[in-house]
Amino acid sequence: MASFTFFTNPMSRGQIARWALHEAGVDYETVLVDWQAKPEALLAANPMGKVPTIVHHAEDGDHVVSEAAAICLYLAEVSPLEALTPRDAERAAYLRWTFFAAGPVEQAITARSLGFEPKGQQQVMAGFGSYERAVDTLAGHFALNEYVCGDRFTMADVYVGSQVDWGLMFKSLPERSEFVAYAERLRARPAYVEAKGIDAALIAQAQR
Repeated sequence: MASFTFFTNPMSRGQIARWALHEAGVDYETVLVDWQAKPEALLAANPMGKVPTIVHHAEDGDHVVSEAAAICLYLAEVSPLEALTPRDAERAAYLRWTFFAAGPVEQAITARSLGFEPKGQQQVMAGFGSYERAVDTLAGHFALNEYVCGDRFTMADVYVGSQVDWGLMFKSLPERSEFVAYAERLRARPAYVEAKGIDAALIAQAQR
């Protein structure tokens, strides 16, 4: 049995988790999930039926992790590759920007796509303030840093980088030079290329 069972659909946030699995260098079995007929094993592991979901078949039993940001950080912790986790001086940035991307950035993008632009006191309640503030804050970080934790790649870049990568691809983030340069660095990584190639092939196969 592989160390991980990976429930995914290639046209989903499962692409983030697959990239993380490849960066972590762990062996996994893929279970493809159809939107209309979700496998019982997925529902047993995650009653929400959401992908991605991973099950780590560890020595002390099975551990289920859902939510793409959590999957990324978990895989960094269990990976044999210590470079994926933050050094002590990097931990604050590692956590801050991972959850900033999972919270305010994703909320801002989703709200805009749904036609909601908070005004006045709504910005206090919304958590992300405004789309412009969230985008400016993220871009400001990458104006000064090549990666989330400064000058080196960590697993935080899989999650934050996926938000930027998809944002540029689907035009939900502006093509600011900070974002473009960051995305180009990530797209050159062998694990990114390998993981994206697998999902691209699965998408192409499904569309035949």
